[in-house]
Amino acid sequence: MSIRTEICIDSVEGVLAAKEAGANGVELCSALLEGGLTPSYGLVKRAVAVSGNVDIQVMIRPRGGDFLYTEEEFCSMKEDIIALKCLGVEGFVFGLLDADGSVDISRTAELIELSRPVAVTFHRAIDMAYDPLSALDTLIDLGVERILTSGHSPNALEGAPVIHQMVKRAKGRIRIMAGCGITPNNVVRILDETGVNEIHFSAFEKQAGPMLYRNNRVSMGGTLRPPEFDRSVTSTYRIDGILSAIE
Repeated sequence: MSIRTEICIDSVEGVLAAKEAGANGVELCSALLEGGLTPSYGLVKRAVAVSGNVDIQVMIRPRGGDFLYTEEEFCSMKEDIIALKCLGVEGFVFGLLDADGSVDISRTAELIELSRPVAVTFHRAIDMAYDPLSALDTLIDLGVERILTSGHSPNALEGAPVIHQMVKRAKGRIRIMAGCGITPNNVVRILDETGVNEIHFSAFEKQAGPMLYRNNRVSMGGTLRPPEFDRSVTSTYRIDGILSAIE
């Protein structure tokens, strides 16, 4: 079975690393500490320019936190899709829920229509839904092409039984992609136990930044204070590790 690989990235360098390693696609985000937010127009444009045969899927998410959006947040999501669709991306990734934990049907349908002819992935908002199998049925009815899920669990290995249920229930009507916590040590087990043929993972490693002068008394963030002069970069070596495990 051919396995499709997608790398979660936040930079043009991440596209190049995925391309060099032979990954099929990337999910392009910003603010990965927030779980991924909408990337800038300039970042998307440059990513597409260097992508070659790597599919570019773009996150549409205006803020971190839950997936119950205000009207203004929803309007910003629509404007982002309109602005970014013309850049030649292969897909958009978003997820919207109602307060009761069900899929926000009307707004999801509106974003799908606005995205066309670009494909749509409903992201791990489904893992925050009250009933992921019912949400799956709704997304099939809406015409979503793909779902990214950890099986309603903290990671794909723990959620493997639910992901397997989703694959069986989908019956090929929608693609199921397993994601979260995938490593070279567990990827084969996840594939075997879920029955998916698409996986989503990050491949970051810490890299010291090139700044010579460093004021370590100041942080540009809030209460979470990652090292100000370190960078998280997508590693070709780490991608290779998972691809080699699959092979």
